[in-house]
Amino acid sequence: MPPSTIGGINLLPESEKRAIYSRYIPSLLLEKYNIPPLTSAAGYNLLQFRFASGSTDVEMRLFHEINFPDPILYAHLTDTMNGQIHVLLYILNDPASLRFDVDKMPNGSPTKFGTLQRNIEAEKSALEAGLAPGQVRRGLRLLGQAIDAFEGFISALGHDMYFVEPLYYHNAVIFERYGFAYQMGKRLMDSIHKGFQSDGDLTAQLDGSTPFRQTEAANEIRKRSWAIHDGILGEPFTNVTMYKRVGVSAGINTTPDCKW
Repeated sequence: MPPSTIGGINLLPESEKRAIYSRYIPSLLLEKYNIPPLTSAAGYNLLQFRFASGSTDVEMRLFHEINFPDPILYAHLTDTMNGQIHVLLYILNDPASLRFDVDKMPNGSPTKFGTLQRNIEAEKSALEAGLAPGQVRRGLRLLGQAIDAFEGFISALGHDMYFVEPLYYHNAVIFERYGFAYQMGKRLMDSIHKGFQSDGDLTAQLDGSTPFRQTEAANEIRKRSWAIHDGILGEPFTNVTMYKRVGVSAGINTTPDCKW
């Protein structure tokens, strides 16, 4: 029987691991950037992994050209305690777009996408450019195709569901729109939406005291996420886990009548 977990795949020879993990790369992404076959020498160098034998997680970086600073696709997957697949982070970067150094301080030390420390000037520029928290570049708008490819990968491993960890508020909202449900965090999401109503406690804090707390954030998902990243909740946006059943949409919407 083929392996059904990340830990099981990681026990295989490297060539087999690479072949299995490359299945969740959207074919449209490969076509868009004319990426050579991933089994070729050129493709081998563009697709980089951290998947040590004995580990239960995998990190994958796919670059569109050698020595480019950011991958066009980054994914970090791990196993849950009961052998399900859990997506810890999934990023699609547009390499042609302007870069904002929200992931590092001026001295080069990492911010962990603003969760450890914050490069405020870079974040202000990203906000003004229309990016959401954590984005170093504009996205590729291929999430729908990426989810389709990933669900094919999940099904091939014998699973009918998988889990994701939204790092920011806007991530959770986007996942809702692609059919995800909440394992935990739905109550928090509902309370945040309530807090941003005209008489809500979060709206009252949109006082312009920082660039991330503007009045219009009450009705815009992206700017809500910046305000939350700026600490408007009084605590980090954490303890939210979502799941998706393959081929099924949960139909959840915690932000009715709220634009992006």
